[in-house]
Amino acid sequence: MSGRVEGKVAFITGAARGQGRCHAVRLAEEGADIIAVDLCENIDTITSYSLATDQELQETVAQVEALGRRIVAVKADVRDVAGLQKAFDTGIEQLGHVDIVVANAGILSFGRSWELTAQQWQDMIDVNLTGVFNTAKVAIPSMIDAGRGGAILFTSSTAGLKGIEGSGHYVTAKHAIVGLMRTMANELGPYSIRVNTINPTNVDTLMIQNPDMYVIMSPGESEPSQDTAVPGFMSRNTLPIPWVEPTDISNAVLFLGSDEARYVTGVTFPVDAGALVK
Repeated sequence: MSGRVEGKVAFITGAARGQGRCHAVRLAEEGADIIAVDLCENIDTITSYSLATDQELQETVAQVEALGRRIVAVKADVRDVAGLQKAFDTGIEQLGHVDIVVANAGILSFGRSWELTAQQWQDMIDVNLTGVFNTAKVAIPSMIDAGRGGAILFTSSTAGLKGIEGSGHYVTAKHAIVGLMRTMANELGPYSIRVNTINPTNVDTLMIQNPDMYVIMSPGESEPSQDTAVPGFMSRNTLPIPWVEPTDISNAVLFLGSDEARYVTGVTFPVDAGALVK
């Protein structure tokens, strides 16, 4: 099967690399044009890994265009609803409409809940919760006006369905967008706009492939590394793997964004190697 989203346009945040880039490329492979947004700057409270760059966003552009699809890439901050609206409108001006929204932009930092700084908490909620709300907010009116229906996908997490120690602010945001999804699914159903979350286990991106995460996953190790962390990662899953690949999440995005899932709405869709049944 090919052309599963032929003629559709997808609006993707956090599209410069990692899951976001993979989603853009996978949807483009199946016929979609792309509106790609990314901050392309660091955030001070995110110290375990660097965030994406302008050059990485341009690489996303190159990969989508190499597939013969159109892409409008704009540097924008999901925390800034006015700037995000401007970016979205720029895409609409060139591509005409949006059918699939993927609120993918997210960050991760660490700390016991009561030891998080006020700024760590605020940045997490602003990006991982308010940023998701803003992404949906800027897109929904045009989707309703177009009368084409569509699909809105929020990247949640297994941490959106259970508690995980050491990241209470992240867990809170990922739980909250599940509630937002369920509400919007009811609100937008009459317009044939479906709303779902995708709830991955650990995904092989810089968000987990960094020294701080290796320390967390290698308790007691004097020299934590990816190798020493693998057993810790594997302990989170039922299937015998330490993490899933971005393409595994992109395949779920493709399915939920396509007409194959035309009656799927209001669900939490785990791609979790069995993490939620442990």
